[in-house]
Amino acid sequence: MIRADRRHLVRTLADLAAQQGVGIDQYTRLKPYQAPGFPAPVSSQGARTQLYDGAQVDAYLQGKPVPELPAGEDDGDLLDRRECAAQIGVSPRSWDVYKRDPALQAARVEAGGVEHWPRGVVRAFQESRPGRDASASRGGRPKHTGDQVPRDRLPALTAELLDADPTVSAAAVATQLGIHRDTAQDALTHQRAERIAHHVEADPSLTPVQAAAALGYPPAQTRRATARAATLLRARQAAPYLADVAAALHRAGLTTTEAAEAALDVQLPGDDRVVAALVLDGDQAPVPALVWDERYGWRTATSRRHPITKGAALPSEGGGVRYLAGGVTPPPGDVVAAITP
Repeated sequence: MIRADRRHLVRTLADLAAQQGVGIDQYTRLKPYQAPGFPAPVSSQGARTQLYDGAQVDAYLQGKPVPELPAGEDDGDLLDRRECAAQIGVSPRSWDVYKRDPALQAARVEAGGVEHWPRGVVRAFQESRPGRDASASRGGRPKHTGDQVPRDRLPALTAELLDADPTVSAAAVATQLGIHRDTAQDALTHQRAERIAHHVEADPSLTPVQAAAALGYPPAQTRRATARAATLLRARQAAPYLADVAAALHRAGLTTTEAAEAALDVQLPGDDRVVAALVLDGDQAPVPALVWDERYGWRTATSRRHPITKGAALPSEGGGVRYLAGGVTPPPGDVVAAITP
C-alpha cells in the first residue's frame, strides 16, 4: 500500500531506471532492485506494476539507512486492487465489479499508473454494503417489499457469493441478499455468462459448456448462462466492426462529437441475439437511427429513443423502416452511402 501522504513519493521501475540513467530494458535485465537491502515494493504482492517509495530508494542509493514507513493503518492509506479486495473480504475479481460504485469511482486515484482507493473510503463502502449476515436472517425478500439490495450493488454481491461457491443456487442468493428469486436468477446468469465467456476467450479450444464445467458450474443451473455466454462472445467479435461503422457515420457528420461514442448501444435481447443501435443525431441525419441485427444486418429505425423493437420478429419494411442491402456486415462506407443522398 501507499502510506498516507506519500503518494508524491511513488516511483515505478521506469522512474528508477531514469534515476540511474539507464533504459528500462537494461534496468529490468540487470534487476538492481533485487539486490539485498534494496527497499521492498509498496505495491501488493503479485501486483503487475511494482511501485516503490522514493524516500526509501534515495536513502538506499546514497548509502544511508533506509527509513521505515509509517506503521499501523490510516484512513489516508492508498490501497490497490488486491488490497481493497482483502480489506472487505472478497476476491480481486469481485472488487473489479464493486469499484463501479459511484462513491468508489469518485475516490479513485492513480499512482504510478495504478488504480488506488483511500482506506477510509473502502471502509465506508464496506459498512454501507448490504451484508450477507443481515439478509440471511430475513429468509429472502419480505412479502410486499422491494428487493433489499440496490441494483447497482447486485452484480458485486452476486459475484462474491459465486466466488465463495460456484454451485450457489438462485434460491440461496435470494435468501442471502434479501431479493426476489427471479432477480437472483438474472444476476447469477449474468455473472456466470460473463465468466464463461472470459474463460473461452482465454482458451478458445473450449466450448461454453466445457468452460462452465471447468468453472465448477452445475449443468442444470447453467444452460441459460452458457447460451448467453455464446451471445456475449459473438457480441465481442462484432464490436470492432460496429465501432468502425459508428466512426464512419461520425466522419460523415451524421452523429455529433459529444454523442459519437455514446451513440453505439449493443444489446443482447432475451432471445440471445446480438443487436446494436446507432442513434444519428447530426443536423443532416436522414433517419433517426440505424439498427444492426446479427441475423440480417442493417435497417433504418423511426425512433431515436426506442430504435430496437422487442421480440424476435423482424420489423416489416415501410413507415420509415428500410433494410439495407449488402449482407450482414457491409463495409462501413457502404452503410453511409446507403442512407445518404
